Amino acid sequence: MDAKAFTAAMARVPGAVTVVTTVDGAGRRWGFTSSSFCSVSLDPPLVLVCLGKKASTHPAFAAARHFMVNVLTEDQALVAQRFATSGIDRFAAGDMQACELGLPGLPAPCARVACAARSLVDAGDHSILIGEVEAVHVGPHTPLVYVDRAYTCPLSVGDGAVLAGVTARPK
Repeated sequence: MDAKAFTAAMARVPGAVTVVTTVDGAGRRWGFTSSSFCSVSLDPPLVLVCLGKKASTHPAFAAARHFMVNVLTEDQALVAQRFATSGIDRFAAGDMQACELGLPGLPAPCARVACAARSLVDAGDHSILIGEVEAVHVGPHTPLVYVDRAYTCPLSVGDGAVLAGVTARPK
């Protein structure tokens, strides 16, 4: 299997842009950007998010008892880029506040999903973090989507019809 072809094929699959956060036992905040997030089950309410095993945040999330998924809005591409950048204080901008379960969250997201960590599944070079949803917040905003290595958002056209419109391209 050609890894480049596989990567190109997966780039064509749109994904919601999320910032996943947690707080460790010492009170340190951790976070990363992910577009690999989806619901798993309604009963019980479960979601999953994928995290690279080599990510600096992996040990914190592997040990976490709770985590928060912030579903970003169309105007939060810079937040996504910041939480995807290594070697910086991702929380320095001050835009995260204590939200559901006391976890770091954005005050005006598309949605926030607060979870109790249920399992960590080995999946090649990634881990699948499965959480049981304990609290949610739903905002009125349009979600940010990542596809073809670019940020985009669905544009409502009335009656539930949706078109895609590019809002920003990462550098």
